[in-house]
Amino acid sequence: MAALPARRRVQGVIRPGGPDWLLVPVEVPPGVGELAVRYGFDRPATPPGVPGNALDIGVFDERGVDAGFRGWSGGARDGFAISASGATPGYLPGPVNPGTWRLVLGPYTVAPQGLAWWAEVILGRGPAGPAFVPDPAPARAGGRGRGWYRGDLHTHTVHSDGARTPADLAAAARAAGLDFVASTEHNTASASLGWGGHAGQDLLMIDGQEVTTRDGHWLALGLAPGAVADWRYRAADGALDRVLAELHGRGGLAVAAHPCHPLPGCTWRFGYRGMDAVEVWNGPWTPDDEAALARWDRLLAAGRYLPAVGGSDAHGHDDRVGHPRTVVLADGLDRRAVLGGLAAGRCWMAASDAVDLSLEAAAAGRSAGIGERLEVAPGQEVTVRLEVRSAAGGLAELRTGAGPVLEARLAGFGVEVVGWTTTPAATAWVRAEVRRPPAAPGTPGAMVALTNPVFLGPAEVSGPAPA
Repeated sequence: MAALPARRRVQGVIRPGGPDWLLVPVEVPPGVGELAVRYGFDRPATPPGVPGNALDIGVFDERGVDAGFRGWSGGARDGFAISASGATPGYLPGPVNPGTWRLVLGPYTVAPQGLAWWAEVILGRGPAGPAFVPDPAPARAGGRGRGWYRGDLHTHTVHSDGARTPADLAAAARAAGLDFVASTEHNTASASLGWGGHAGQDLLMIDGQEVTTRDGHWLALGLAPGAVADWRYRAADGALDRVLAELHGRGGLAVAAHPCHPLPGCTWRFGYRGMDAVEVWNGPWTPDDEAALARWDRLLAAGRYLPAVGGSDAHGHDDRVGHPRTVVLADGLDRRAVLGGLAAGRCWMAASDAVDLSLEAAAAGRSAGIGERLEVAPGQEVTVRLEVRSAAGGLAELRTGAGPVLEARLAGFGVEVVGWTTTPAATAWVRAEVRRPPAAPGTPGAMVALTNPVFLGPAEVSGPAPA
């Protein structure tokens, strides 16, 4: 056996138009207790508007690239270590077994001059200490039976490119009045192995992943602890259908994330076939969200329905966890019930815990709420009732496939009611928005609350949306 520690340096150059993923084999002999890696790359100057070099990194163990995932840090750090007793956040602790391990390098952007990279692998005895014992979060919290639960579906910690620790995130979620949080680190499941110490009877953790491809990001919600969804494909590869089938087979949901985000690799290019929902509100309301909402509205008006959801995408300590929050009607505070409510569209979004609302359509002694259908004859008169609390000064709006049909300024601090009458023949659905007054004439105001539709009449709008 070779003396330990042993070092190996590898290097290369990736040219513009090169592969999205580069696998670098690393031979691990018997007796190794820790694998540590440092890496770097050059950053030549580029013309204005031309992206420079950025290089992500992860690793697969001796089991191969299909079953041997051991971690990913993207471009968040310049190295990592894995041993039986622990690992750098983003990586999975466990034995460093002999065989061929593979670094996976992902050139996110490549300068016109190319990307020169290097990596140093250090194989050592490893730290002394007991083997790591996973502590996943329970699948159920206390709850209060069937009711509306508030949660954040898109969050990050130090296990990918966030600044908060899991303890920080849990504390921020409790301070924001949330009932549940989805853990969605970029392309890794390492956080899911330790959420048990931070969840509790008052806070449900939903294990997930922000699947970060080069053609858009999506949230895999409801993964098993330690499980990951593959991210190594583009829209033209046709691989997403397989990945989604695996996720759905495990009871998970797929959410297209920030589909109109303009940064490289973020704009959604896959279409919506197989998606279970779309994130139309990502963090503080911006023109990106306005564009995502308009795209979702066009799909809805065309009869192709996907539930709309929101999430904070909180990374830094200044990012507000729970802004926005998704409020879901669920049979209890457990993963299956919450995911079921989301998939059914029984949810709406709010900017803060102070805001509350209800949207209901009623006719002929029957009623239906958000995400539900009021099945009455096409000519039956339907009364739509929107109740809003704690949105003083805001503008409440009811919308249909024809656009806005009613707008009302909210003057008080209590519960205010906005009413409207229609028929299923006039519109197949109605949804609500509450916004702040526009900051400038002719511009839309920031969103305060946003609902999924109430459907009217016989089933006409189907989901999920095709590509």
